Amino acid sequence: MKSKNKLKRYASVFLASSLVVGVLAGCGSKDNSSSSSSGSSSKEIKVGLNLELSGAVASYGSGISKGAKLAINEINEAGGIDGKKIVPVEIDNKSENSEATAAAIKLATQEKVVAQIGSATSGNTVAAVQIANKYKMPIIGPSATSETVTVTEKGQLNDYAFRTCFIDPFQGQIAANFALNNLKAKNVAIYADSASDYAKGLAKSFKETVEQNGGKVVAEESYVAKDTDFKSTLTRLKSKKPDFIYIPGYYEEVGLIIKQARAAGIDVPLMGGDGWDSPKMVELAGKDSLNNTYFTNHYSAEDPDEKIQKFVKSFKEENGDQAPDAFNALGYDTVYWLKDAIERAGSTNGEKIKDALESTKDLSLVTGNFSVDDKHNPVKTATVLEFKDGKQVFNSKVNP
Repeated sequence: MKSKNKLKRYASVFLASSLVVGVLAGCGSKDNSSSSSSGSSSKEIKVGLNLELSGAVASYGSGISKGAKLAINEINEAGGIDGKKIVPVEIDNKSENSEATAAAIKLATQEKVVAQIGSATSGNTVAAVQIANKYKMPIIGPSATSETVTVTEKGQLNDYAFRTCFIDPFQGQIAANFALNNLKAKNVAIYADSASDYAKGLAKSFKETVEQNGGKVVAEESYVAKDTDFKSTLTRLKSKKPDFIYIPGYYEEVGLIIKQARAAGIDVPLMGGDGWDSPKMVELAGKDSLNNTYFTNHYSAEDPDEKIQKFVKSFKEENGDQAPDAFNALGYDTVYWLKDAIERAGSTNGEKIKDALESTKDLSLVTGNFSVDDKHNPVKTATVLEFKDGKQVFNSKVNP
């Protein structure tokens, strides 16, 4: 999903390419394209976890890891996949593109996993995609929402790249429709992180959808990651008298923006994307300031759906009664999707698993029922959450 500052969501393909060339040269020129299929023995199936376990976005990668491992344990306790136990091979990419590339190479060439789960951010996932294509190792980004994960900027499909989450433009569309239809907003403002391709992508989609549906964008402002004082910009926004403000960005800055917005007398609804999903939001913004704020996300632990509540119960039992967030759920779903693909493929061969992932249809998972489109994106539902007295509360579920 997310990526901060230098960990930008739309990672440079040039950077990834140069890293790949350098490291692969050290691996020799032998074609190991079938190596991913050897991650299976008579008793086990090796699956790579290339995740941000330290660094700038460690909370995202760690969350995916917890969800994925819960699913792996459940599957193994139930007999595994065709009698084979899943063995996770986890590598910390330290929230860095170069480390994500190196981890992917190790998983493909040394560990010979059948598939890779991760990374959390789009930038780190893109950095590993060329490795996945080279070694025919399917890679699934649980929360990598950038369009460039599965399709290059030139429009070429990355054959072995998939994602469990919805893509960025979808979030902007959902937020715009929610503002116009549910909150009856007419004049909206946008305050986005200009250093983040993630935020700019959401803002662009939001603006286009608002204007296409009769709304008016009365103001557009920007901030830069690591900013801490937003008072002057918020004063300008307030003078434009919007009845809704869209703030796509990450919780570190958004929490402070919300706190300062309320202090400045801005009491209109505020909304953002899945970058808001962090326990630190309440700490940064304050629970009172967060009232009347909303964000799009992949699921809600309070959704009454039976499948979701079963997952929530299992996760709490394993994690000290902690309610699972969206990253936990996406990590969990990614493992079950991979399991489903391996079973349908009847093989641990990378190419056959890739084909099975492509043909997924009407798969029921915690974060929604989905099918895979021709760009390897899931067509699935989105959830709108709101804050009430410092707690995330389920608001509604939106179909594509």
